[in-house]
Order: sequence, then structure tokens, then C-alpha cells
Amino acid sequence: MAKYAHDTIVPFKESDLSKKQQVANMFDKIAFRYDFLNRFLSAGIDVSWRKKAIKQLKELQPQYVLDVATGTGDVAILTQKMLRPAKITGIDISDGMLAIGEKKIEKLGLKNTISLEIGDSEDLNFADNSFDAITVAFGVRNFQNLEKGLGEMLRVLKPGGKLVVLEFSRPKQLLFKGVYNLYMNTIAPGFGKLIAKNKDAYQYLNDSVQRFPEGQQFIEILNKAGYKATYCKVLTMGICSIYCGSK
Repeated sequence: MAKYAHDTIVPFKESDLSKKQQVANMFDKIAFRYDFLNRFLSAGIDVSWRKKAIKQLKELQPQYVLDVATGTGDVAILTQKMLRPAKITGIDISDGMLAIGEKKIEKLGLKNTISLEIGDSEDLNFADNSFDAITVAFGVRNFQNLEKGLGEMLRVLKPGGKLVVLEFSRPKQLLFKGVYNLYMNTIAPGFGKLIAKNKDAYQYLNDSVQRFPEGQQFIEILNKAGYKATYCKVLTMGICSIYCGSK
């Protein structure tokens, strides 16, 4: 399987742990401030990004949905509100994030339809052809092996099922690109240090975004992995992109 530049980007450069273990540890450490920082650093626009991603499944009306890298369950909760599937399963490698997600789901009275569990995107503990749809919001960038993760998700999708990936990308417009780079290089890590007491996590965010194979390159990776009818939608002047593919 091919290696991509972002596969080697890790949160803690001095650590001997694998990328997967480092990412899990990083999210455990920032879980208590994760939702707040998402809203704060994106000025709330991340919610509209998630809604636009979920709308890609509206026509399909999936009944069984897997949310990979579910974190604190934001996409799973929004999917339930917008599409009303019979069952949503969210998986993540961070216990800390899942614990917060569980509290949110219980508070909203959604425990009957949304279940969260520890799970590895590159070794999914589900049978072939299990899900009508799979969502991943800001998670594929953290995969240790991108192609393996994409292959596993294709395996557990039902024929006719659809994958929706929401991921950061890099704006191309010159003036906006300068503002964006200042924000990602300086402001986000600074606030990460101030609010979550963890600058490394937000420096890793920037480093991994800069090295991620975005746009047409990611579409080609989806095609290579076996997805059909692939397409990309660019959001907010290129800060974020939605990628879709079907089985």
C-alpha cells in the first residue's frame, strides 16, 4: 500500500509511539475542550460544514450508518436529527472523546439509536456489507495508513452504499491563503495552548492539513481504493472539502 506524506505527520515528534497511539493520546488530552475549540476556532462554521456533508446522504436515506472517528459524536447526532436512520454506530480510538460523546447522547435521549464504541478505522470490527452509509469528519487525516482505512470502509459498506468524507483543505485564492496560513500557523496553536493547554495538538492540525492529499488527488485515491461515482465539493473558499464515493 502506498504511503502518503500526512501518514508520517505525528502530534508528538519526540515520541516512540505509533501515529495511531499518539493521535489517541492527543485526543484524550484535549477532549475536555474539543467541542468548545471547534466552535471557537471556526466561528461556528464547522456546524454548517457537517450539515452539508450529511446532506450528501439525503437521497440515499440510509438506515444503518457508521460514523468513523466519531470523536464526541457531533456528526452522529446531526445525522440522527437530519436523516432519522434506524441505527448509527460511532467508533473512535480515543476513550476521552467517546466519554464526552456518550454524555451528550444520553442527555439528548438518543441512546436507542446512537451507540459509540472504541474502534480502529483500519481494522473495523464489522462484517462485510454492514452499512448503508459511512461518514468521516476530520478523521481520515489522522489515519496511520490511509489506503487501509479506505479499504476497510469500502468492505463494510453495502453495495450501493456511500462514503462521505469531510476534511480540511488548503485555500487557493492568494490573499485568503495568506490570512489562512497565519491563522493555522500561529493563531490556532496559540489558542490551543491557552485553552486546551496543548499547543502540539493544534500544531499537528496544521502540519497534517498541509501534507494531506486533497482535491483531485484524494478523489484519485478513492478511485484506486475501489469507490465509484466519486466527487468533491469545496466549502468556504477551500478551507474544507467534502469527498464522496459509492460502492
